[in-house]
Amino acid sequence: MAEEEGAVIELRQRKKPKSSENKESAKEEKINDTPIPERAPKYVLFQRFAKIFIGCLAAVTSGMMYALYLSAYHERKFWFSNRQELEREITFQGDSAIYYSYYKDMLKAPSFERGVYELTHNNKTVSLKTINAVQQMSLYPELIASVLYQATGSNEIIEPVYFYIGIVFGLQGIYVTALFVTSWLMSGTWLAGMLTVAWFIINRFCYLLMSASTYTFMMMWEYSHYLLFLQAISLFLLDSFSLEQSDKVHEVYKIYIFSLFLGYLLQFENSALLVSPLLSLVVALMLAKCLQVKKGTFIAKIMKVINFYLVCTLTVTLNIIMKMFVPHKEHGHMLKFLEVKFGLNMTKNFTMNWLLCQESLQAPSRAFFLRLTQSSVLPFYTLVLIICFFSMLQVIFRRINGKSLKETVTLEDGRIGERPEIIYHVIHTILLGSLAMVIEGLKYLWTPYVCMLAAFGVCSPELWMTLFKWLRLRTVHPVLLALILSMAVPTIIGLSLWKEFFPRLMTELTELQEFYDPDTVELMTWIKRQAPVAAVFAGSPQLMGAIKLCTGWMVTSLPLYNDDDLLKRNENIYQIYSKRSAEDIYKILTSYKTNYLIVEDAICNEVGTTRGCRVKDLLDIANGHVVCEEGDKLTYSKYGRFCHEVKINYSPYVNYFTRVYWNRSYFVYKINTVISFQS
Repeated sequence: MAEEEGAVIELRQRKKPKSSENKESAKEEKINDTPIPERAPKYVLFQRFAKIFIGCLAAVTSGMMYALYLSAYHERKFWFSNRQELEREITFQGDSAIYYSYYKDMLKAPSFERGVYELTHNNKTVSLKTINAVQQMSLYPELIASVLYQATGSNEIIEPVYFYIGIVFGLQGIYVTALFVTSWLMSGTWLAGMLTVAWFIINRFCYLLMSASTYTFMMMWEYSHYLLFLQAISLFLLDSFSLEQSDKVHEVYKIYIFSLFLGYLLQFENSALLVSPLLSLVVALMLAKCLQVKKGTFIAKIMKVINFYLVCTLTVTLNIIMKMFVPHKEHGHMLKFLEVKFGLNMTKNFTMNWLLCQESLQAPSRAFFLRLTQSSVLPFYTLVLIICFFSMLQVIFRRINGKSLKETVTLEDGRIGERPEIIYHVIHTILLGSLAMVIEGLKYLWTPYVCMLAAFGVCSPELWMTLFKWLRLRTVHPVLLALILSMAVPTIIGLSLWKEFFPRLMTELTELQEFYDPDTVELMTWIKRQAPVAAVFAGSPQLMGAIKLCTGWMVTSLPLYNDDDLLKRNENIYQIYSKRSAEDIYKILTSYKTNYLIVEDAICNEVGTTRGCRVKDLLDIANGHVVCEEGDKLTYSKYGRFCHEVKINYSPYVNYFTRVYWNRSYFVYKINTVISFQS
């Protein structure tokens, strides 16, 4: 008996696993020695539940707190609750005024159906032009907001403007919650989510840029298919190197196609979606899938190269064919803008140069990068991006050499680049960052990515382990050090951010700022009291947006830059600040059935902007009244600047225009219908 027991012990000792190949026998011994319970212990389940519960609670709380912070900041900035309705509406700037005005129109409509009909056949906004505002401006969020306001009985509790901005701030809160959850899922710890939110709030955008990003989420952005195009490129590269299951990627492609065609139908057969590069790319990818062969063979590698070339060629070809056969409105100004932006062409055109002078369309300023650096997010983002990028390259080279990916990547492996979601986010952030380096307005898409990726990296033990593998760290156990750093580094960052930036945020909420614009209030009041209901006003697009919102009167142009006709109108109306004759300006204004002209002193006497970017400078260049480049012919205008000359009240200006109102900022002139040409 003793001999048999000794033999059994010796047999068990021989069966101890010495390599990964003996794992199964080791598991069998363990089962014989110590029975495994059928389910996990209660404390393990409780620990998982507590982790998920606390993380979800922190995510929701972060979003709610950010929404409340924005609401409080907005109140302190504009004294919103202490102002009259007209003063509140003036705080809506640019295109946001137009969107809110249509929200108001929906609330005034006798029924939802009638309101939608009036918006889709709108002839009360722009003179001599009937527009489908729902299609052209993607007013679906405004439609939904108006329905919610009336369906929930909020009209008996809260004013429309508070409900509207509440939705705006609520969406910003949801956005922050999404950033929290994304960083949490990538790193495995909700500490990364907290750090993401902290960096995001500290590096938020300026107020106007925040408004722009808010409206990007408020409306179904008409250029959203371009952003989805970048995502499709990221997925295509992920699939090309066999870094993710091809079936999963193609399921996403199917979602893209379904979304495009659904959007095409719901947006009144928006042909821009059919000729979008996204649809061409996805269709090309689906067609190229038919040529894929079995993986792991030499022919498969050759086919990968051919497949890559085929997708690129098919995408361009399909896009050209679609544009040939699908009737669509080509945004020619966009292509011309990109040509001038990248130095491929030069132009004196007012619209192109005016767009190039817009701050949101220029390259990011040094202040932007300085702010990201001072908050420490940019240095950590750069570190995380470099480590993930080179780890991704290692994985790609392994795939090219025919090596397969591990089904489960452990912490000891130190290969963060083998995780498909990491590769996708790295590619996507590089694409977005490249665009943000050219156009500053796109930084509102890239900056949250920077915060999320940086927070994920410093909280991820896998990232630190990848770095230690490269450094061949031996003095300290790398796994232990990686775990320590993944907790210590974000904690130190969080404490430093709290110490330095929390007092600033509190100061913003305690300081009372003043938004005081009595001249604009007086102008709007005069229009509502003195101007005929059927009057048409002309002026700068930004002011016209405010007039449409605050008074409801018809205007000649709008602050929208996605329509060639509106851009041409803007250029023509801006001629009131050029060196043109009174007769020329009169002909331009009467061609749009204008009754009143508003001259803004801030534009006429503009001195503070970048040299060559003032409206009057751009007009002089476009009209050939100044030297633009060396070698150009110098010409002079025999007329003075219209906005100056019309104020003097002498002939022939008084023959065409009669001043009916003025204050420190605005001069309003009535367009004479009966003209005396006597000097």
